Amino acid sequence: GSGMPEPELQSESMDKPKKVALAYSGGLDTSVIIPWLKENYGCEVVAVCGNIGQGDEELAGLDQKARKTGASEVYIEDLRHEFVTEYLWRLVRSGAVYEHKYLLGTSIARPLLAKKQVEVAVRTGCDALAHGCTGKGNDQVRFELTYKALAPGLRVIAPWREWHIRSREDALAYAAAHHVPVAATATKIYSRDRNIWHISHEGGPLEDPANPAPADVWMLTRSPQDAPDKPGEVTLGFERGVPVSVNGQHMFPVQLLETLNRLGGEHSIGRTDLVENRFVGMKSRGCYETPGGTLITTAHRELEALTLDRNLLHYKQRLALDYAELVYYGFWFTPLREALDAFFEKTSEATAGEVTLRMYKGTLEPICRRSPNSLYSLDIASFTMGAGYDQKDAEGFINLIGLPMRVRAAVTGKP
Repeated sequence: GSGMPEPELQSESMDKPKKVALAYSGGLDTSVIIPWLKENYGCEVVAVCGNIGQGDEELAGLDQKARKTGASEVYIEDLRHEFVTEYLWRLVRSGAVYEHKYLLGTSIARPLLAKKQVEVAVRTGCDALAHGCTGKGNDQVRFELTYKALAPGLRVIAPWREWHIRSREDALAYAAAHHVPVAATATKIYSRDRNIWHISHEGGPLEDPANPAPADVWMLTRSPQDAPDKPGEVTLGFERGVPVSVNGQHMFPVQLLETLNRLGGEHSIGRTDLVENRFVGMKSRGCYETPGGTLITTAHRELEALTLDRNLLHYKQRLALDYAELVYYGFWFTPLREALDAFFEKTSEATAGEVTLRMYKGTLEPICRRSPNSLYSLDIASFTMGAGYDQKDAEGFINLIGLPMRVRAAVTGKP
């Protein structure tokens, strides 16, 4: 710290919330927040956790753990189907990628978790909301913009912006002093966030972009060296711009994504190492694994190459950049996002068909694209002259679009 005394929290008990809904994951930070809230605000704590596919090991024993540390109520909601259909499939349809590489796995999940937290808070009569995001990251923005959109009257408590805890070591010491059972040790080097779409890794040796990502970072994908020596193939079927089948077999959304995660991970698909610009103004370096998502977004792009005309495809690419930014910044519950969704829904009406991808040691190539709504005409594109395209027409076309160049050349005295 700066050596300055920390300001005390407002002591007017009038203002103190009586019941706080906490976005709870069961990790070190949120485990410590429960006793901290009770100690500093004298309030009841309701722990709210969303299952968005982070895996059984993260969800195991959460209820018991939250109660043991002082939560009076615990809600664990299965949000996987809603996450995939109402959030991820919209993302896929838009084609949004942040800064060329990031498939927005953490960004897209935050508004859903915050929305569910607000719903539980209202249902259980809470007068405040709390989250465990630090004051340096994007997530505090995503959570709190959702709060503002859905429950502007509820007070927001962000412990990382108020408390004396400054490091992992501080948090562990606080946990020990308050008898909070934590699995974490001081040696855990990476900060990770996992859901059914991806896992992110930050911190430790990754903080210096000059360091290559160590082999022990990756969790969902095999290394290219260990991936099969024989290429694998996978066929994705789409209807209205969203995936509905794998290798000809129709699947429910959650099962489909889990299947593709397994297949992609096997062949080392979906690793990304990225230096990105956070919304709060700093650059950070992260490693992401999005195996199924990479297969889906690649196949979707190949399919749209058949089903969208040039003007629409190019315009959609521009809007996809805006959509990626908006998701990254946490502007999910806004009229702009809803309006863009309506646009992407319209553009996806004819995006149906199948794309086969070949996976090999981290590389991905399309080997077959088919759509009943394909705008690709074999007759016109063929080098054998068909009646559908008269090459003589090209001369007038070039003369007209070249007219400004001719006029300018004449004015500047070209021969």
